[in-house]
Amino acid sequence: MSKKTSVQVKYLTVSAMLSALGVVMLGLGAVIEVLDITVAIMASLLVTYAVIEIGGPYPWLIWIVTSTVALLILPLKTPVLFYALLAGYYPILKQKIEKKMARLPAWALKFGILIASLALMWAAMWLFAPALLETTGGWLVIAATIVLGVVAFVLYDFCLSRLIVLYFVKFQKRFKIK
Repeated sequence: MSKKTSVQVKYLTVSAMLSALGVVMLGLGAVIEVLDITVAIMASLLVTYAVIEIGGPYPWLIWIVTSTVALLILPLKTPVLFYALLAGYYPILKQKIEKKMARLPAWALKFGILIASLALMWAAMWLFAPALLETTGGWLVIAATIVLGVVAFVLYDFCLSRLIVLYFVKFQKRFKIK
């Protein structure tokens, strides 16, 4: 087996393990409903690891496989929808946006992604959980979700940046794929 093939097999194996771990994390959020957004964010850290250590199409594959399998097998779809529609692919886009753009246009694009993702989440909830939307307060709840979503998103982006720096400084030597 050539060295290139060996590396690809290693990356694919790590990607499969990260996908499986992501589904398990999202399953924990489906069982303990209070943790639905938290586990989606934790699962996105697995994609962040793949962006740093593997690169290429593998982080996208981890996001797609984790989202699809979790959507098919988990009873509660809220953590899966949050992961699939924002948290799962955001570390990949964050790396690409911050690499190519200045800070202000990058934030504008990130907020555009957030607003589009929130709109998709509301549409998905309308499809998958219409009873939940009927019990909420309508436009006021949507507005509150957007405001709280923006605050949480800024905090998530800031913490993700700090965790990436921490990974490079303290943990990369231990967890690097060799």
